[in-house]
Amino acid sequence: MHGTYKYPDGSEYTGQWNDQGQRHGSGQLMLSDGSKYHGKFENGLFHGYGVMIMQDGSRYEGEFSQGKFSGFGVFTRCDGMKFQGEFREGKVSGQGLLTFADGTHGLPRNEGRFEGNKLIKSCKCPNAIQKATQAADRARTQQV
Repeated sequence: MHGTYKYPDGSEYTGQWNDQGQRHGSGQLMLSDGSKYHGKFENGLFHGYGVMIMQDGSRYEGEFSQGKFSGFGVFTRCDGMKFQGEFREGKVSGQGLLTFADGTHGLPRNEGRFEGNKLIKSCKCPNAIQKATQAADRARTQQV
């Protein structure tokens, strides 16, 4: 099924639904705070590839699981700072590269293994950065 539903809080969903009346498949959700998501849903939650644009202009493009950033993706803050790499449970976690708003990566270079938004081990991780960029591209170019 495909359709549009406006929630009591002002949020609005347009897309596919499953037989249980949950968002499921491709769709777009406009939240009442001005945030937007377009991408895949599974049983009501963001799942698969998608793009989330927050109220402040920050954006995440990449993989979602159970409603959270999970897998590979690119998160760009509203001030231009960017992280390309791995996410788990909605947080930076795994290999990746941090780029500051001025295009630099810091000294020493902020590339390697991150936990809790902190670099815990410096190392080169071109595969993680490439996978994150590919996931972001796929999230942006999918048809909703």
